[in-house]
Amino acid sequence: MNGNADAAAGLLYLYAVARDTDLPGRHLTPSPHHPRPVTGVAGEPVELVRHLDLVGVAGRVPAADFDEEPLHRHLEDLDWLATVAHRHQAVIEAASSAAATGVLPLRLATVYRDEESLRRMLRARHEALTAALGRLDGTVEWGVKVYTLPGPEKEERTTPAPSASGGVGRAYLRRRGAERRADEHRARQADDAVRQIHTALAASAEDTHLHAPQNSRLSTHPGHNLLNASYLVRRDDDSAFTAEVRAQVERAPAWGLMVELTGPWVPYSFAATTTGPADGTDDR
Repeated sequence: MNGNADAAAGLLYLYAVARDTDLPGRHLTPSPHHPRPVTGVAGEPVELVRHLDLVGVAGRVPAADFDEEPLHRHLEDLDWLATVAHRHQAVIEAASSAAATGVLPLRLATVYRDEESLRRMLRARHEALTAALGRLDGTVEWGVKVYTLPGPEKEERTTPAPSASGGVGRAYLRRRGAERRADEHRARQADDAVRQIHTALAASAEDTHLHAPQNSRLSTHPGHNLLNASYLVRRDDDSAFTAEVRAQVERAPAWGLMVELTGPWVPYSFAATTTGPADGTDDR
């Protein structure tokens, strides 16, 4: 396809990279028995762009939404972002299911001007992409969050009126000091428990990635998020890892904690390969 035709067709949104032999044909389909192409973030058929022994899983999207300036505006629209993220993930999951050895998922809104610029990237990053595919082959990602359990409601207290002897005031200060020390002790215990949980889970994983704790205002859980981690696990070791998580789920309440497991996912958190333009410039 020539440059003018590519420009008229829009930008090329890259979802993932895979080995060429894993994804045959021109379009990504759910299975050989369902030839209708998988659709992407803009409802477009998802294409397979080949170069060397790699294939880019991509779709043509309108520049009016995905070129640099409109994309920046859209990223402030949480509803638009949630829809695009859901469709993005669905394409990657479909590609991962179809590929025998897995795919390398890319971050949201990785966009190229045309097929030639995408092929330049595949050529320039070939060694890193191939190494990343080899490292992630046969693995999945599990997410684990640890939250504090809600404690007993504290009584509303007001500072008592001062007395001539000062006895009431001193008792109040002693009580508040004891409460503060108890809170600090519980916080240290929780931190120690979280380290134990993470160490135990990491021993059953190939790799780990620690994310920033989840903002309490964005969470459906009443407690504070103390651990937000991803674990790269070989599919063959899935049962050992999930058994360890179950053991931690049972222990956690004794520490005033709750453990939540999500997954398995395509290993998004461990696909750190650079896939920018081959010449280091903005190719959109």
